[in-house]
Amino acid sequence: MTVADPGTGTQFNLWKVFETVAGQAPEAEVLVWGGRRLTYADMAQRARRLASYLAGRGLGLRTDRAELAGHQSGQDHVALALYNSNEYLEGMLGSYRARLAPFNVNYRYVGAELEYLLTDARPGAVIYHAALAPELGPVLERLERPPDVLLQVADQSGHDLLAGAVDYETALGQGDPEGPARDPSPDDLYILYTGGTTGMPKGVLWRQHDIFMAAMGGRRVATWEQLASYEQVAARAAAGSGVRVLLVPPLMHGAAQWTAFYFMIDRATLVLPDDPRHARPDDLWRTIERERVVGMTVVGDSMVRPLLDELDRHPYDTSSLLVLGSGGAPLTPGLRQRLHDRLPALVVTDTGGSSETGIQMQTVVSTEDRAGTFSPGPGTTVLTAGLEAVAEPGHAEPGWLAQSGWVPLGYLDDPDKTAATFPVVGGVRYSVPGDRARLLADGRVELLGRDSVTVNSGGEKIFVEEVEAALADHPAVADVVVTGRPSERWGQEVVAIVALADGRTATADELIEHASARLARYKLPKAVVFVPGVVRSPSGKADYRWAGRQASASSVAP
Repeated sequence: MTVADPGTGTQFNLWKVFETVAGQAPEAEVLVWGGRRLTYADMAQRARRLASYLAGRGLGLRTDRAELAGHQSGQDHVALALYNSNEYLEGMLGSYRARLAPFNVNYRYVGAELEYLLTDARPGAVIYHAALAPELGPVLERLERPPDVLLQVADQSGHDLLAGAVDYETALGQGDPEGPARDPSPDDLYILYTGGTTGMPKGVLWRQHDIFMAAMGGRRVATWEQLASYEQVAARAAAGSGVRVLLVPPLMHGAAQWTAFYFMIDRATLVLPDDPRHARPDDLWRTIERERVVGMTVVGDSMVRPLLDELDRHPYDTSSLLVLGSGGAPLTPGLRQRLHDRLPALVVTDTGGSSETGIQMQTVVSTEDRAGTFSPGPGTTVLTAGLEAVAEPGHAEPGWLAQSGWVPLGYLDDPDKTAATFPVVGGVRYSVPGDRARLLADGRVELLGRDSVTVNSGGEKIFVEEVEAALADHPAVADVVVTGRPSERWGQEVVAIVALADGRTATADELIEHASARLARYKLPKAVVFVPGVVRSPSGKADYRWAGRQASASSVAP
């Protein structure tokens, strides 16, 4: 199957897609969060009120897309510094209705990190939870271009409004329930900031039509069947089963945003855990049990292992749960087997993609398949190491995972990185964000890992995800991340940062010996650094900058 020409056929706008679904199923529940339950009609009206308020404050479209280069934005931006909540989705939808471009703010950022992001993104408005006000306030005062609009969402923190801020519900009360007199366009931007776990965050600019088709419901994952009209959107919503899906990763990450929109097309109900700030296993299982959740999304071993440990400690009714989708980090063989043994009827999928590509590939996880091997979707391929051509199936040398078709316009205000990440090869424009991969003889893709965290030791490239998987299978290992550090002998050497499970012990030699059953000797860690816990983003992705600091600070394994 080939990717349709992104310039032909119906062009979709994310607000209009949601409005179509809400018109088809107004009384269906779109979101459940403890005692808070909103229908599609509720959320649509709240989003229109927000759009009216923002438009009334003078925010909107400044320059038409046709007049801009790929790395430029012609819209005012809206920073969403929010935990998972209905306000997050309303912030996205209301911004789209007003022809504004919302973007994600990592709520863990402090000081210089937060200042860098807001300086880079130049928001005209910030919507934030009150709990984040103490960190956000001083940063806003230091900005050369402070936002014109501050909307503070009340929570249990009790913090007063920042200077110049308006209470979020008060602002909605002032907004017109019909929305502003604006016609959202498929050319309007979807902005997603990368997580910054391997470098400084970058704002990825997508046309809304392109991200809808690439990741947010415009096509079915696995079958890759495409929606071709708003009439088909309405028909899909009408035929939807209204399944209940638990959102575990934070909406400040692209995968969670994509999951939310993907399932809303089927008029599904999105369920949030009672505690949206921490993925507590007991809270997740109680929510699944109470709300009869059918599917849930996680990020690899770091989320699945605590869930299984909790099931071993306490009984829960898991009979409603049929599907578990993992993305962002492959499930290791040991965790796959534990899942199968504990929940044998559960269908487990592993999905691959990135902020710069959308959803590229998927596999239904089995206990036999090698981790990180996927069936590619349309437009997903591997380019040769020198970016000269598309790799042939079975090509032995690792190349670059690439995506053509619906891909981003570029990185915000960075023409050089835009040109480097979105090269033209053989007359086709690709997105090549930096993942190394092989195209296997049977047409599947073997994902090797992000090149920026690959360790070059003695001239050999070592993909850290492979080493992590070999160590994670040890029964004493609760979590592990692998990185490199400078070495006089090897240039770089492999270092494993390991957190042990409660009540378990293991020495560095034992862990290295365990990994040697699956890895060539040159890939084995030269040192193991034991830590109380591995630092990850709220979505579960490893923070390799943190890991590098741990490795450099310890020259001898304990």
